Amino acid sequence: MDERELPELRYSGYEPGALGAVCPLHGVWYGRHWQFGAPFETKVAREMAAFLARFDPARDLFLTAWREDRLVGSVTLDGDAPANRRAHLRWFIVADGMQGHGLGRVMLDMAMRFARDTGYAMVWLETFAGLDPAQRLYADFGFRLVGEKTGSQWGRSLSEQVMEAML
Repeated sequence: MDERELPELRYSGYEPGALGAVCPLHGVWYGRHWQFGAPFETKVAREMAAFLARFDPARDLFLTAWREDRLVGSVTLDGDAPANRRAHLRWFIVADGMQGHGLGRVMLDMAMRFARDTGYAMVWLETFAGLDPAQRLYADFGFRLVGEKTGSQWGRSLSEQVMEAML
């Protein structure tokens, strides 16, 4: 599979079952690659459910990518404080087997276009050191590291990072 195959994907906003598909994608991927467990997965589920309960399409983006009926990626822009002209990039993930083929770039481009078109001046995100392909992609879209601290909220010590991109 390569970038030429991406048009076979279907991009969607919220649809029934999306919450139930995005959460395990995160849980399985971060469990397999980083040994995160229930604290991580329940936080994703709890916070994404709260986001979807207050979702406003005029300020928020919930974008999913599907191959046939299987979720293969998601990204969210949470604009819960539009007066600050800042949006929070959250829950950005591409499924194993789809990484390295341009899907993440397409989805991040769609999210950043939404942010610009909506009038946000800045997009910020939280990540951690070691997610090198994602961090290279973020840098390509103008994100820069603005804060870093050691944390262990996921059961192991990590260098937690905050990145920002001005629009």
